[in-house]
Amino acid sequence: MKLKEILIAVAVIGIIGIVGLIWVAPWEGDKAPEVTFTTLDGDRVQLAELRGAPQLITFWATDCVTCVQEIPHLKNLHAEFSDEGFNVIAIAMSHDQRRQIEAMAEDREMNYPIVLDNDGSLARAFGDVRLTPTTFLVSPRGNILQRRLGMFDENQMRREIRRLLDS
Repeated sequence: MKLKEILIAVAVIGIIGIVGLIWVAPWEGDKAPEVTFTTLDGDRVQLAELRGAPQLITFWATDCVTCVQEIPHLKNLHAEFSDEGFNVIAIAMSHDQRRQIEAMAEDREMNYPIVLDNDGSLARAFGDVRLTPTTFLVSPRGNILQRRLGMFDENQMRREIRRLLDS
C-alpha cells in the first residue's frame, strides 16, 4: 500500500508541476490579422506597424451597455501605458452610425483611436466577431494572447499589459 500511495503522490506532484509551467509560461496564439484601420480622425494604421508593444483591440457598439461601462477602463489603460507604445484601438461595429460614435467619443472623452468597421471586414478578420464587447490582447510580436467576450477585469488586464511591456 505504501508504494501505491507514493506513486500517486509523485503523479499528483508531477501534474501540478506541469500545470504550473503551463500557467506561467508565455503562450502566444494565432497571429493577429494583417489589417489596416482608418480612425475617425482619418489616420491610417496598420496593425503590423504597432508591433513591439502590446495592443488591445476592442470591438464595441454605442448601443451596447457593457461596452459603454468599459470605456473608463479603456481610457485608464490607454492613459497609463500609451507612452510605452501600448494602444487601445476601439472598433465600432458596422451597424453603428458615424455621428453616434463621434458624439459618444466626445461625450465620454475617449482618449484612444476609434475606428468604424463600415463593411464588417475587420470583424471578419478577427474571427467573425458578432458580439460586443469582444476584446483582443495582442502581444508585442503580433500574436493574439487573449480573446475576451464581455467586460474584462481592468486590474487583471493592467497586470498582463505591464508584464508584456516589461518582458
